[in-house]
Amino acid sequence: MTDEARTEEQHTPELEEHEDVAAEAAVEESLEDRLAAAEARAQEHLEGLQRVAADFDNYKKRAIRDRDQLVARAAERLVKELLPVLDDLERALEAAAQHEEAKLEDGVRLVHRSLLGLVERHGLSEIETEGAFDPHVHEALLAQPGEGAEEGSVLQVLQKGYKLGDKVLRPARVIVAE
Repeated sequence: MTDEARTEEQHTPELEEHEDVAAEAAVEESLEDRLAAAEARAQEHLEGLQRVAADFDNYKKRAIRDRDQLVARAAERLVKELLPVLDDLERALEAAAQHEEAKLEDGVRLVHRSLLGLVERHGLSEIETEGAFDPHVHEALLAQPGEGAEEGSVLQVLQKGYKLGDKVLRPARVIVAE
């Protein structure tokens, strides 16, 4: 064997070991770079999510505040419209104190018409009680035989029922024919 061949044999294992260490270091450095990049992206996503969460929290607070203001304005408007009815009722009470029965009846009718007109303008309507019993809008308090009445028809209204738009506020309380 020549000296060159011996030198190559001696250096080859050392050279291979050095190349392996260098390759491992490169892989390790690449992994560290990828990890750092992933951590940076994760931090960006976290900050984005925190901003979205803060924006949503602010939105919820603003929506609650807006709803409360809307309810307050609606109540204020309704109360303002009820003031003339309250005035009419006070006049009717003054007439009652003076024992003017005709004026008392007229005053109470005026208050009733005013209040009824006001609530109707706000969507209140009386539930129809003529005809057949409807469990969606009627509440049967009693069932009794009705002469000439069809079974399941409303015989008598004990308390009027009302709807606000399509929603039943209070069902009509009725007596139903057996």
